[in-house]
Parts: sequence; C-alpha cells; structure tokens
Amino acid sequence: SQVKSNPRNHLIYGQHRCGKGRNARGIITAGHRGGGHKRLYRQIDFRRNEKNIYGRIVTIEYDPNRNASICLIHYGDGEKKYILHPRGAII
Repeated sequence: SQVKSNPRNHLIYGQHRCGKGRNARGIITAGHRGGGHKRLYRQIDFRRNEKNIYGRIVTIEYDPNRNASICLIHYGDGEKKYILHPRGAII
C-alpha cells in the first residue's frame, strides 16, 4: 500500500507539456486533446547500479506521470532518490 507524503522538493520539477493539439499559431489542429490536471515531474533514478551503498525504502508514493508507483530511498551516505517501486518490496 502507499504511504501518503508530500514529494521531496529537490526531486521534483515542473514539466512543460507542449502541443495539446495546437500548431505554432495556437490553433487547434487535432481535436479532443489537451486539458488535464497540472502535474509535477518526479526525477527517477534509473541508473542505480553506480554505487554499492545500502538504501532503505522510506515511502511508497503515487506518481501522476506513470502507471507504476515510486518509492523514496534513503542511502547510507545521506542521499535520497526516487526509484520505480519493485513488486513485493515493503517499507
């Protein structure tokens, strides 16, 4: 299950959602596209094999940009990163 917590500020940033069915003049060219809720992008660490430091799962969070959940890892050296939540991993 997911633990409710606010995302860490240094791991999120605003993502520019371009297009939305408009051309360069701003005229709708592809109908029924656009709108939706504003989302902040969570920076996911996909290359986590760089170091052999143990980490601990602190939270499992919802990510509005993907179908998978993400979890926050606290590493032994004090670093914090998001990874995709592995199936079966618990806090």
